[in-house]
Formats: sequence, structure tokens, C-alpha cells
Amino acid sequence: MSVPLSILDLAPVASGRGPAAALRETVELAQRAEQFGYRRFWVAEHHFASGVASSSPAVLSAIIAGATSAIRVGSGAVLLGYYTPVSVAEQFGTVALAHPGRVDLGLGRSGLVRAKDLAKLFGSTSAPQVPSRTVDGLVIPGRPKGALDRPEVQRRFEAGHRLLGAREDEVDYGVQVRQILAFLTTGHTDDDGHLFQAPSAQGTDTQLWVLGSSAGPSAKAAGELGLPFTANYHVSPSSVLEAVAAYRAAFVPSEAFPEPYVMVSADVVVAEDTATARELARPYGQWVLSIRSGEGAIPFPTAEEAAAFEWTDQLRSLVADRVETQFVGTSGEVAEKLDTLRRVTGADELMVTTITHEHAARIRSFELLAKEWID
Repeated sequence: MSVPLSILDLAPVASGRGPAAALRETVELAQRAEQFGYRRFWVAEHHFASGVASSSPAVLSAIIAGATSAIRVGSGAVLLGYYTPVSVAEQFGTVALAHPGRVDLGLGRSGLVRAKDLAKLFGSTSAPQVPSRTVDGLVIPGRPKGALDRPEVQRRFEAGHRLLGAREDEVDYGVQVRQILAFLTTGHTDDDGHLFQAPSAQGTDTQLWVLGSSAGPSAKAAGELGLPFTANYHVSPSSVLEAVAAYRAAFVPSEAFPEPYVMVSADVVVAEDTATARELARPYGQWVLSIRSGEGAIPFPTAEEAAAFEWTDQLRSLVADRVETQFVGTSGEVAEKLDTLRRVTGADELMVTTITHEHAARIRSFELLAKEWID
């Protein structure tokens, strides 16, 4: 196909298995992804979720880089609110020193977002039920519903926020990104004119990315700094077009990127036939529901556990946007949907994420898609 394809992985924990197995499987998947021809292999950052083992993207990126030889590795994304800019630059700069030409530092804003704002983006009981629309073949669902605005959920979120070391005062995301960029280049000068340089970061070829789910500070910062931008269709499909448009509108050319560069993510499941793919994807709705209810991602259920789950119309409405925009089918069917996503968003690159209960099925999904898209 016409644009590169990359992978975002959560080190998902499957029901009946633990985080150690999940991490081993993610490293193996990265090795296979390199063989299949994917451009990048990024790992996410999640905390206090029994179904996700990827909580330290810098450490996991280093492990993966050491287990592979050519594929680019990195974060999708470091939650900047839980770290200082210099610590992030030094962590990924260190990995880049050991593995030059291969390290991406993707930054996310979630650690800077308070519970009330998170609910607006990813699930509120008060969200109006807006029907999906189709834009040139791409499904754009209405704003999601969820339980993230419930007081008990918000209290839990804020408590976790504090445990992770998030700052209580408001932090300007653009300023944080600029500081990281400075530490990766010439160094950071403070308000008193003192120059601070971080040898493990300065001058490394770490490639800085910004990830965003809306037309907010992330898209603006990426554009103003001339950085590449990843729009999260797989997390917030309702706002992907707004996010991409805001980034392009704010874009100022940089030396590395004279033109805007957009990557768009999608959730996919591929199998030899459509029926098998749908069976593999069946637990996805229940898994998303655990996130939207505020408890955090549960271990990914088996098909049997998913079949036994009792759905109501209200529960289905909480996950409809994500289920509706998951690309499920044969390699040809999924590639066609990905090409529509590319065309409508104008993406220069696509990033896919896949969760299945069985590790072999997940590897096979990426293999089949690579043969269709990359070969």
C-alpha cells in the first residue's frame, strides 16, 4: 500500500495469564514485527490496570531495542504529567545512545489532564447520544458515553494521579514539550539565563512525536513546533478529523519536518476468514467497557468469557464508538478500511494495535496484514 505501517502495543495481559507472560509476548511480537516489515514498534503507558503490563515505556523500549536490530522502537506515549521533561529526555536519549537511528519518543498529555477533562474526552454519563456519521466511507461516531464523570471514579482517578507524582498545579503542555526538545538539542536555558545540558540526551537522534486525541493542546504544540503528530482514531474516533485539522492549521515548518507529518492509529483484528476474526474480536467490547466504567482495563477475556457476558442496551452504548470503529476481517477487508482511514485523514503513516486472547492469533493478525499491506 502507499504509506508505512507501524504497531502500537499495550503488552496486554490475557485472562488466565500474568504480566510476565504479557511482557515476554510483547518482546516476541516486536521481533516478529521486524521480520514482517513494520516500520515502528511503540509501547503504551498505563497504570493501575490489571489487563495492561506496559507501564514503563522507556524501560520496555530499551528491552525491545536490545531484542531487535532494525525496527524503530519507542513510546506511544509517555504520559508527560508524571515526569519532568529532563528525565524523559535523558531516559530516551540513553536508549538512543545505545541504539542510534532507532528511537522514537512519543509524548502524551494524559498525565496532565484532570478527571473532569478526561471525562469530556473519553466518557461521560451526561454526554448526549449523537449518531455516527460517515465521512467519505470512514465512520466517525458521536462523542462516547461512559462513567468517568461519576464522583467515585473521579476520586479514584485523582488518587492514582497523586500516587504517580502528577503535579497539582496547572502545567502548560507546550512548555513541557519545548523543554524536552531543548534537552535533545542545545540544552535548556532557565529564566535566570542558566544553561542546563543533559549529556545523555543532547545531540542524540531521538525522534520526538506528539500524540493527541482532540483538537487541543497536543495538536497545537505539535504543529507549532514542527513535530510529527499521531492522531488516536483507536482511542477517540469521534475527534480524529478535528485533531488532524488542528495540527495542520497550527503547523510551522521545522528543519526535520518542512511539511506536516501525520500518523493515525486504528484497532484491528485480522484472520484467514471473517468469521474467525469476529470471534477473536468478540471480547473487545467487554474489555473497553472495563475502561469506560473507570475500573481500568481488565485482563483480556477469552471468547467463552465474552460469550457469557450479559449485555444491556445501556452497556452497549458505552462502547459503541470503539466497537463500531474496530477494523475486523480478512487481510483484504481490513486493508481496505485502513486505506479509507488513510485517505480521509490524509495520513502519511498508519499505526495499528491488536488485542486477542491467544498470543499466536495476535502474531498471525499482524503477519496477515503485513503480507497484504507491506509486501
